[in-house]
Amino acid sequence: MRGFLYLDYDFGGTGNFGAARVPSSQSTDRPVTTPSEFLSANHPFDVLPSPVLDELATELTTEAFRAGDKLIEMGARNEHLFIVQSGAVEVLDPEGRLLARMGEGDIFGQRSLMAGGVASNVVRGIEEGTVFKLTAERFRALSRDYPRFRHFFDPIGAQRLRGAVQILEHEGTQSVGLLTTPLREFVSREPVCVPPGTTIREAAQVMDEAGVSSLLIVEDDELRGIITDRDLRSRVLAAGLSHDRVVDEIMSQHPVALDSGSYAHEALLSMSRSGIKHLPVVDGRRVIGMVTATDLMRRQSSSAAYIVREIDRCTDVASLVAVSRQLPSLLVNLDSANATAHSIGQLVTSMGEAITIRLLQLAEGDLGPAPVPYAWLAAGSQARREQTAHSDQDNCLLLPDEYDESAHGAYFEQLTRFVCDGLDASGYIYCPGEIMAMTPRWRQPLSVWKRYFSTWINEPDPRALVNATVFFDMRCLHGDSELFQTLRTHYLEMAKSNRIFIAFLAANALQFQPPLGFFRNFVLVKDGEHGRTLDLKHRGVVPIIDLARVYALSHGISRVNTRDRLEEAAETGALSKTGAADLRDALEFISAVRLHHQARQIRNGDKPDNYLAPKDLSHFERNHLKDAFTVVATMQSAMGQRYQAGRLG
Repeated sequence: MRGFLYLDYDFGGTGNFGAARVPSSQSTDRPVTTPSEFLSANHPFDVLPSPVLDELATELTTEAFRAGDKLIEMGARNEHLFIVQSGAVEVLDPEGRLLARMGEGDIFGQRSLMAGGVASNVVRGIEEGTVFKLTAERFRALSRDYPRFRHFFDPIGAQRLRGAVQILEHEGTQSVGLLTTPLREFVSREPVCVPPGTTIREAAQVMDEAGVSSLLIVEDDELRGIITDRDLRSRVLAAGLSHDRVVDEIMSQHPVALDSGSYAHEALLSMSRSGIKHLPVVDGRRVIGMVTATDLMRRQSSSAAYIVREIDRCTDVASLVAVSRQLPSLLVNLDSANATAHSIGQLVTSMGEAITIRLLQLAEGDLGPAPVPYAWLAAGSQARREQTAHSDQDNCLLLPDEYDESAHGAYFEQLTRFVCDGLDASGYIYCPGEIMAMTPRWRQPLSVWKRYFSTWINEPDPRALVNATVFFDMRCLHGDSELFQTLRTHYLEMAKSNRIFIAFLAANALQFQPPLGFFRNFVLVKDGEHGRTLDLKHRGVVPIIDLARVYALSHGISRVNTRDRLEEAAETGALSKTGAADLRDALEFISAVRLHHQARQIRNGDKPDNYLAPKDLSHFERNHLKDAFTVVATMQSAMGQRYQAGRLG
């Protein structure tokens, strides 16, 4: 059931505030005494240069009105943009129906100015006050000369939201571009390669002539191995090996490589964990180049990679806990650096991944090698790379079918408890629903996991659907990735071919509705600890995550990051390109507001959460949140119509 209606009226089509960053809420403590001060305190005028604001202040005229006075008549010609200075007005359509109510700082009249000057609605006073009036000529000049000012008046909804997100992403990539830049952008030259069978002497000559410190061994465009300067020193010179032997004898076979679309922070993590300094970059199977640790660190602009390297050096849980305390500061720093929400999610998740992997390494160091292979699987937000400062742990363990509980159970019980306890101590609290590898039910061999998924898909009761929302978002963090690939192939094929399951999953995805009511009012949490706030997680990002999951599973898409799912859904035809872009923009903006809220709480010494009071929203946030929620509601409606028939069938 929806909660208390927060009557936050704004006129559809006016409330777009094009700033370069989601700004903090505007202060209302300071009295505004002059027209110039009034304009500078309200969007979109605050994006204009100060000299322009001073000029505008001299050009404004003022008109007083009383309750019932008509400021704009339907069918009449309008020659002004109106800014409410005090009091309140309402907008009525030709049938007399209420469209919106507006108060101080709100703007009206632009629709008629942008449509030839003839008004299609009535605007009348409902509370005595005054309005500032700006001439149509000046309004058009400002719109022409200042794109951010003009952006404010774009049509409401997805188009306007896209403009806001483009602004945020442009600003965000300026400062943290390194760690969230695809590796392909770091490849500056063709790969230096030789085929298998090349002599060591010939390989060394190629390296010297090309001026490189590493050489790729490639056959039929497929990477076979790599040699480095260090290999030539330690495996050839120090070992007294003849230069006429072939590189196959000294190369590192099956070297770690990353796809060209992987992010630079993933490359740094891989290098750190593998103890290497050279990383081949591939496009499918084809090698397209090489990046080195020096290449990446030379352009380093964030502390995230350094924190991860500290984690890899930790020798016990206590030191991991100490390093993990830097997570809140990392989020605040990324927020201050204008990082996009997508980037922050990737980087914050990388810390959780690094801590998990280091805990597994420490556990294996204490307990000895695992008696059988295993795959440690992340679930939920960690699997999607969408963690924030307020994340619990969701994980499980996948074992091979040769696992024997009597022979191997004690080892894995100790390993999983060590890791889950260590995560809890590091700030990743125990999952309230006990979805953790230390819970026996979620520490099972492949055949049992296959049976779990078969039951959830073939018998989609409410509990099964809850499990589906968690376990269909899984990723292998450590261990036998091929074991996980086998499981993933199994459940993706089953889900894709079961129309009834997809229909039930779609219906489940519509349970959380965006918090938007009549006249675009915010719908707030009704009561309790978080009464009169917006739930930015369950009513904001979760509906988009759920939509993306349905589109992905219905078409066998294996990616789990929400933005990746939306993009691939558009490529496969599961979702229109426009719909995917709209949801992507909505996700980015809602997530940006959520993370900005959490960063503000951390700065104030409060525990970060997902509940935001509307009074803490800036005009920019308030109006674009409404656009984002409108997009989500529209896409939910489309999904409901699309899958209803499948469910009834």
